[in-house]
Amino acid sequence: MILHRSSSMFHFYKLSSPPKLLSKFNASSSCLSNSAPSSFYPLRVRFLRLNQWKGRPFRGFAAAAAVVSDKNGSSDTFFADDNVTWKSLGLSDRLIRALENSGFGRPSIVQAASVGPVLSGKDVVIAAETGSGKTHSYLVPLIEKLCTALGDSENSNSDKEPTPPRAPSLVLCPNVVLCEQVVRMANALSADNGEPLVRAVAVCGGQGWPIGKPDVIVSTPAALLNNIDPKRRRRMEFVRGVKYVVFDEADMLLCGSFQNQVIRLINMFRFDEKQLSRMNESGVEKPLEMDNSSLTQPDLQDEENLQDEYISDEGNFEGDSDVEDLTEETKSGSIKKKDWRRVRKNYQRSKQYIFVAATLPINGKKTAGAVLKQMFPDADWISGNYLHFHNPRLKEKWIEVTVDTQVDALIEAVKERLEFGAETSRTMVFANTVDAVYAVTKILKTAGIECYCYHKDLSLEERAKTLVNFQEKGGVFVCTDAAARGIDIPNVSHVIQADFATSAVDFLHRVGRTARAGQYGLVTSLYTESNRDLVDTIRRAAKLGQPVETAFSRKRSFRNKLKKRGSIKDRETSTAELTRV
Repeated sequence: MILHRSSSMFHFYKLSSPPKLLSKFNASSSCLSNSAPSSFYPLRVRFLRLNQWKGRPFRGFAAAAAVVSDKNGSSDTFFADDNVTWKSLGLSDRLIRALENSGFGRPSIVQAASVGPVLSGKDVVIAAETGSGKTHSYLVPLIEKLCTALGDSENSNSDKEPTPPRAPSLVLCPNVVLCEQVVRMANALSADNGEPLVRAVAVCGGQGWPIGKPDVIVSTPAALLNNIDPKRRRRMEFVRGVKYVVFDEADMLLCGSFQNQVIRLINMFRFDEKQLSRMNESGVEKPLEMDNSSLTQPDLQDEENLQDEYISDEGNFEGDSDVEDLTEETKSGSIKKKDWRRVRKNYQRSKQYIFVAATLPINGKKTAGAVLKQMFPDADWISGNYLHFHNPRLKEKWIEVTVDTQVDALIEAVKERLEFGAETSRTMVFANTVDAVYAVTKILKTAGIECYCYHKDLSLEERAKTLVNFQEKGGVFVCTDAAARGIDIPNVSHVIQADFATSAVDFLHRVGRTARAGQYGLVTSLYTESNRDLVDTIRRAAKLGQPVETAFSRKRSFRNKLKKRGSIKDRETSTAELTRV
C-alpha cells in the first residue's frame, strides 16, 4: 500500500524499534470465546423473498425465518426461530438424524429460507453473508431429493419396470480446495449404519472421471470440460443425466476467467432441456443423436457471441427467434453451428439451477447479480440479513500506520489476540501478494510468533496440509486472498488486514472468515494515508447502516470507484463524522 505504490506495504519492512519477543506460539485445542463484543451494529433484516410453492409444509415458517430483532435488539442473527425445525421444512427422518448426528440440530436462517425453494424444483439464487450456512442450504435439500429417489427405486416392485437411477447433482466451484470441502460436507451426512447417505466425489486436481455413478459430482469448470469434452458419448450422457446444477461462489464463476466456461456449460444444459422438451412434444421416444458435435461444443467464436448475448444491454439472452422445426433439422443433420442457440424461449424445464454467493452485486449491467436476474428471471432469490452489510457479531478496529509504524502495529495486533484468553486462538493475517505473505511471515517469526503460510503458489498438497494443521492446532495463518473465499475454518477469532483489501468484494470475504455460524470475532485493519478515503467510506457505510456493495464496483478498485463518484472531495466531511481509533 505504501512502497512503490504497490498493492502491498510489506514488500520491504523494518522494525522501528526492537520488538518484544513473544514466546513461541504453542497451540492446544479450544473453542472461540463466545463473549460478546462491547458494541454492535443494530440488527436488521434485508429483503427475503419467499415465493409460494406446492407440496411443501412451508407457509408457517416463512415469517419466522426472517428474524427481526425485538425491542431490546436481542435476536439470534444465525439460527432460525425456535419453531422452525428440519421436520417443519419437510425433510425425512433419516436425513434429520444424519444432520443431528453431524451437529446440525437447528437450521440457520438462510438454511430455513432455502430448503423449501430448492425442494420445490425452482431455480434458486442464495445470496447470503459469509458464515451463514450456505453450503448446507443447497446440500441438504439436494440430498433429500436424492434419498427420496433412491427410496422410490428400492420400493418399486420387481414385476414392474425398474425405476430409473436417481439423477446426479453437479456442483461447480472455482477451485480445488472448495471442491474437496463440499465433498467432505456432503459425505459427512451419514445414515444410522455410518455410511454416507449419498456418494459425493471431486473431479478436479489429479482426480479423473469417477468409476460408477456418484450421486454428487463436485468440479471446477475447467476440470469438468476437460473430462467430458474428449469423449463425445460421456458428454452427451452427462449433460442429459444431470438434473441439479449448483454454482457455488457464483459471482466469481460468472465473472473473469471462469465466465466463458460457465456460460458454455449453461448453454449445454439449456440446449439439452430444450431438445428434450421438443422431443416430448413431438412424441419422440428415443433421444436424438447429435451427430454435429457443435451442438454441445460450440467453438470459441460462438462462446464470445453467446457471452455478448447474455450480457447485452437489451437483456435478450435466449436469442430472438423460435426454431419451429429444430427436431426435423436435427434428424436431417442440417443444423449449422449457431442454429442450436436459436431455440424458442418457451420449453419444458427438466433441470434445476442453484446459484450461491456471499457477494452478489447487482449494480451495473454486467455484474453477476444483474446477469443472473436477466438469465434466470423466474428464480427465487433468498437474501441473507447481512448480505454486503457489516455483521453485528463483528467488532472492527481500524489503525492508521506509516512505513515506520506498520510492523510494530502488526505485531501488536497479533499479540493482542494471542493474549485474549482462549487456550487456542486462530488468527488469519491477509496480505495482497505472495511476496508480502513471505515478508509478513518473516516479521512474525522474528518476533517469536510461529505462523503458517498459505498462497496460490504452494502446491495443492502443501495447501491442504497447512489448512489441516491450522484447523487442528490453531495459530497464526498468513495468507493471500486465496484463503478468503468459501474456506470454512471453524473458530477463527481474529482477522488482520496487514494490507488493506483492494476491492469491496475482497474486503467482505476477508472479514467473513471470522464471526461465522453465530459466533463473534474481531477484525483489525491496518491502513495508510493513501487508504484513508476507502476506510472512511466503509466506516460511514457501517455507521449509516448502508451496504458496502453500493459504494464499490465488483471489478474496479476502491480508489477508482471513489474518484468516479467524487468521494475524495468529501474526505474532510466524512472523516469528521467518525471517531478514529
